[in-house]
Amino acid sequence: MTRKILILFSSLAALMTCVSCVGQRQINELAIVTAVGIENGQKPGTIRLSAQIIRPSDARGQTGAPSGGTGQPIYSALAEGQTIFDAIRNLGRFVSRRVYWAHNFLIVMQEDYARNGIEDMVDFFTRNHELRMNTRVAVTSDSPAEVISTITGLEVVPGQAVDNLFQDNEIVGQAPSSDMMNLEEAYLSRSSEPILARLTLVSRGISNKKPQEHGSLKQVELAGAAVFKEGRMVGWLSPEETRGLLFFTERLESGIEVVGCPNSGNKLSLEFRDARLKVKPSYRNERPEFRIELRAKADVVESGCGTNIAKIRPDIERALEERLKGEIEALLRKAQREYHSDVLKLADVFRNKFPAEWRKIGDRWSSAFSEARVDVAVKANVKSVVLKSEESSQ
Repeated sequence: MTRKILILFSSLAALMTCVSCVGQRQINELAIVTAVGIENGQKPGTIRLSAQIIRPSDARGQTGAPSGGTGQPIYSALAEGQTIFDAIRNLGRFVSRRVYWAHNFLIVMQEDYARNGIEDMVDFFTRNHELRMNTRVAVTSDSPAEVISTITGLEVVPGQAVDNLFQDNEIVGQAPSSDMMNLEEAYLSRSSEPILARLTLVSRGISNKKPQEHGSLKQVELAGAAVFKEGRMVGWLSPEETRGLLFFTERLESGIEVVGCPNSGNKLSLEFRDARLKVKPSYRNERPEFRIELRAKADVVESGCGTNIAKIRPDIERALEERLKGEIEALLRKAQREYHSDVLKLADVFRNKFPAEWRKIGDRWSSAFSEARVDVAVKANVKSVVLKSEESSQ
């Protein structure tokens, strides 16, 4: 037995000596991409690609440039080609390192490019073995090159800053958490359509050197969404309409709503929580129908009403119900009447409940969805510590 163990260890030692770093690349040999922008090129039928490449020696947040560095945490490169891959290879004409995608945070498409169709983008980035499927994907009406190069917030790498916005997105709840995985899933789906977050450059940052000039710095804002149909972008959703969408696609549970005080022009802030959405499908007269029920609890977190909240509680609940119902109904009008795109994934709910009926209308779901009757009911229950104390004092 001892001899066998010795032979085993000898064999393992021999194998370890055979292991080498064949194909290994040092970090100083790679152009590590952290964000990429895609738009139409200057020549018809071409693609312009902008890549945000990190400078490892300079991305440390210090104010002065380190020895041999420039002080800039990123280097932005731009190239054009007949395809995305051709544009990437054309980067090699002036980028001295091999482009490396494994640490990419973000892909931003320009609106005009997205409206022409994203088939080539989905195909290329899902085939790329270096790219992570949790890479964020968004659309912008601004210049993608400027979006991915704008240093915003507390991070020195813009791609990472936007990725952090996505990670904390559920706090605000006004943009979808879109990435390559759910984009590919929706793109290949027979019924549902892709929905991607919207990025916008907004002049609202304050320079420490010129604090009196409010809005002197551009910041990247994550709010709203781009709607797609058959692989092409067809329009935008506002942040409020996107809030309604997230109840369906991401099971949004909490958020902030500001409503008017009864009989006054003041405002009251409510934090709704434990939101639960139910979609009940039915099939009548060879047409799908849906009843949407949303229930939520809410706390009063700020009141300017100047009165006992217990006395106006029914009015507050009614105002919150109308606000949430209005967001869902506004979303339905856009999706059914204007875009004819099932971004709410109602097809999945209907197919699971009525598989036989789905086989009859699945091929024409776009028109069936647009004509479907949808009823929305919202029930809100306002509770808060303040409310309880006020009620107990009566």
